[in-house]
Amino acid sequence: MKYKFILAIALCVFVFSPGIGNAQFFDDFFKKGSLSEDKSQIGSGLSEDSIIAGLKEALQTGVGKAIEYSSKADGYLENPKIKIPMPQKIQNVADMLGNIGMQKPVDDFVVSMNRAAEAASPKAKDILLSAVQKMTFDDAKNVLNGGGTAATDYLKEKTFNDISGAFKPIVSDTVNQVGVTSAYKKMMGRFADIPFASAQSLDLDQYVTDKAISGLFVMLAEEEKNIRTNPQARATDLLKQVFGN
Repeated sequence: MKYKFILAIALCVFVFSPGIGNAQFFDDFFKKGSLSEDKSQIGSGLSEDSIIAGLKEALQTGVGKAIEYSSKADGYLENPKIKIPMPQKIQNVADMLGNIGMQKPVDDFVVSMNRAAEAASPKAKDILLSAVQKMTFDDAKNVLNGGGTAATDYLKEKTFNDISGAFKPIVSDTVNQVGVTSAYKKMMGRFADIPFASAQSLDLDQYVTDKAISGLFVMLAEEEKNIRTNPQARATDLLKQVFGN
């Protein structure tokens, strides 16, 4: 019994003391983050620079693809996730015109808004990429270990207003170029001919701007989820290291 007790003490000393032949084991154990609260941490063991660079590369890739998809013909119009609908403020206009057989000006207006978003979305690329570059290490670390769209959610929360302010003049120009304003005026003109009809005022440029940017973030979120879950979407070694660790 005495020898068993001594043997047990010896084993405990060997296992729990880093100084008796197993220091390397403990070093590796801690370096790999095996005692961290989240053992599935993305980017574990990578340098701060690598984590930041990996996240930014993922977002840059996502921004590029999101804009590529949204700016093509029918990129907004035929995508139910980002299609710009009739503004709620003037939904009564659409309903009333549709009820009296004047659906075409309503449809033309909706199409024109989506065409404006498709035409303007490439102009958002530099604005979004600039916002990506401003992310700090703490931001990167948090979003890397967050949910499937944590990076997109962060970027949207931190930059939506700034992006909107910079993007609105671009949308305003595009709105005029593709005929959104004329389609809107035509629709509202038909509505004004209906006795006792009234509609709320609408900031058309702001509405299209907000919906266009929201659509880009929806597409960016799709790309982020793809990079996080699909190894084939990690096109570079850095992305494989950061998101595959």
